[in-house]
Amino acid sequence: MIHINMTERIQKILSRAGYGSRREIERWVKAGEVMVNGVKAEVGQAISETDKVVLRGQVLKLSSKLNAKPQVLLYHKKNGEISSRKDPEGRPTVFDNLPPLSSGRWIQVGRLDINTDGLLLFTTDGELANRLMHPSYEIEREYAARILGEVTDEHIDNLLKGVELEDGKGKFNTIKFAGGEGVNKWYHVTLNEGRNREVRRLWESQELVVSRLRRIRYGNVELHRSLRPGAFEEMDVKSMRSLYEKVNMELDEENFLSKSEYKSRADRNKAFKYGKTKKR
Repeated sequence: MIHINMTERIQKILSRAGYGSRREIERWVKAGEVMVNGVKAEVGQAISETDKVVLRGQVLKLSSKLNAKPQVLLYHKKNGEISSRKDPEGRPTVFDNLPPLSSGRWIQVGRLDINTDGLLLFTTDGELANRLMHPSYEIEREYAARILGEVTDEHIDNLLKGVELEDGKGKFNTIKFAGGEGVNKWYHVTLNEGRNREVRRLWESQELVVSRLRRIRYGNVELHRSLRPGAFEEMDVKSMRSLYEKVNMELDEENFLSKSEYKSRADRNKAFKYGKTKKR
């Protein structure tokens, strides 16, 4: 089991407990929405699991959350879904199809724009989410891009060397032709960043149009053909162990569900997916 016997920065502890990403928590602290022992919290403040932490009037149960069993979901985002919890315009979001949690909440690892489909990861472990998104860990993303227009050797050379975008230089690690005929051809590209619309903007810098974009891999996690758009699956222990190792974290095997508990949760998730399917 994981136990916090010393103080850590408030963003890290609340993130580890699954209340949100470090960036989200930092915004809440700056907005005065977090209290520690009756006093407004400060960004970077050191706290422990024994401190009384209140978020928007709700007392947070740090001890039980810090020692909860972590979960990771693979989700196949559909075109037209928003990578946010809520949308002011009422459009469907990626959170609509996720199974409910008895405690805590799902934290999204990165984002995909409304016109991009493919692999998204969700976890209840905020520290895992933070490391998977942090640039210092250089987690590689792979995309399948359908390009409208003729892609030349010069285009590919430019995109591999790097081009200047409005928010700094960007480039692909690799570009591989993946088939297609006529004006639309598929390419698989990899990069280590997750800047807004970066894949599209890189191709557009060469006056080429991305007519379809799908994320097919995040780090060592691949999008399976069997995972249909709008569906999710829970990552097994073996895969989670590999994912944690990818970002230099240790996964405590004692902190996992028993076979009966896992089956019970799998049954609930299956019932949830069936119910969502019936509603459509």
